[in-house]
Amino acid sequence: MLVQPTFPMTELKTARLLLRAHGEQDVEPTVAMFNDELAKRWLSAPQPYTLEEGRRWCTDSAHLLRAMGDGIHWAITDAATGRYLGGVGVKDTDWLRRSTEIGYAIGPWARGCGYAAEATRAAAEWILRDQNFNRVELFAATGNRASRRVAEKAGFIHEGVARNSGFTHSGQQDMVMFSLVPADLTP
Repeated sequence: MLVQPTFPMTELKTARLLLRAHGEQDVEPTVAMFNDELAKRWLSAPQPYTLEEGRRWCTDSAHLLRAMGDGIHWAITDAATGRYLGGVGVKDTDWLRRSTEIGYAIGPWARGCGYAAEATRAAAEWILRDQNFNRVELFAATGNRASRRVAEKAGFIHEGVARNSGFTHSGQQDMVMFSLVPADLTP
């Protein structure tokens, strides 16, 4: 019998952040985050994003995706206060190639503080170093300058534009493709 590989559930810490598993306490801020106008514009989360959707994500779906081997998802929280700031995770994991795609969302109350880049870098380094992956990919819509800045600040390398490869509620989008590989990390 073939056993599907999975990422171990772990907490990641940076100087300012704690990345931990989603839980019931994250439902309301997750709903608020995905109902923000920028999230509606650039992300493909269901709209309207209801309490039921938030509860399903925080208590079931995020955990199930890890158990199925698709990826791993964390709540981004303030390490000092525990306040929910957003989410970061990987999906579409290719275990043979040791490659995965990372994504993030930050609540409007936490934008502009560098949290997305800090959390994205921490998660990507853990994937590459501790999980021995070869590649972490990141896609941002060409028009989403803030998300592209996060990728750059997190140290991802711009590779080009993947035409018509993404979807938002506005329709198909060209996506800027970034990556991080072990050679990009400092020893």
